[in-house]
Amino acid sequence: MKLLFVSDPLATFKTYKDSTFAMMREAARRGHSILVCEPQQLVWLRGGRVTARAAVEITLTGDAVDWFKVESTADLALADVDAVLMRKDPPFDSEFFYTTHLLSQAEREGARVFNRASSLREHPEKLAILEFPEFISPTLVTRDPAEIRAFHAEQRDIILKPLDGMGGMGIFRVKDDGLNLGSIIETLNKEGTQTVMVQRFIPAITEGDKRILIIGGKPVPHCLARIPQGNEVRGNLAAGGKGVARPLTARDREIADYLGPILAARGLLLVGLDIIGENVTEINVTSPTCFQEITDQSGFDVAKMFVDALEEALAAALA
Repeated sequence: MKLLFVSDPLATFKTYKDSTFAMMREAARRGHSILVCEPQQLVWLRGGRVTARAAVEITLTGDAVDWFKVESTADLALADVDAVLMRKDPPFDSEFFYTTHLLSQAEREGARVFNRASSLREHPEKLAILEFPEFISPTLVTRDPAEIRAFHAEQRDIILKPLDGMGGMGIFRVKDDGLNLGSIIETLNKEGTQTVMVQRFIPAITEGDKRILIIGGKPVPHCLARIPQGNEVRGNLAAGGKGVARPLTARDREIADYLGPILAARGLLLVGLDIIGENVTEINVTSPTCFQEITDQSGFDVAKMFVDALEEALAAALA
């Protein structure tokens, strides 16, 4: 099969931990062709189809640094490949949003896109949890500073974060004393022009912010617990957290088994749930990661499970 990855520049990949690289490696091992483009290389012209100026012949060299070789490039219609894998990392900004619309047009022309473009738009990673209040901690979404202050007065220990952050960027904790709450509100909501998410602080963060991968509606049997280090409140690996693979708990499975089929039915082949304690804090659908960390520590081959699910989804689409 021909698999087109829409991704960040290949030269920026850290292959020792990059999940998109793990997907490519497993797909290539099975004999599938790897094609790559970046979002800015997508084009639509009236009377034609969505096309991409793509690297259409890529060799994975096996070298840790010079890990790929582009043999040739060409313009191709997305509907002419077997699958398009949208793997552009966040942030979910305007350009990401516009890219999903081009991908939706490609779908109308016959392309098979994973994750489905409309579902990427409908599941912003912070706000997607609002649909499932039974699985989340006390949460507030607002632009109003007075609402944030009232929430803090009620909950006493809170986390504040921007809706477009990634890797733990822009996350603040305010304890019972309310120290710097006003300044933090001003920083995040920019005089009422930007929406903020506020959640009750979950002490179980000391045990890790768990990334649970759901592939084809089914959970990977191990998660990656991202444990804050030192005085840091954030467990994100990008913020210095330590990743430790662990088997799913009974509560993890309960949540994943409930959400997995719902999200898969919406065209979300790959989902990354973030769970602290017993509460879902985010539903990641843009470019979920942690494949290699889980595989390296647990021995469970996440990339194999993913490509199995992709092949199964394509077989069903072509049946």
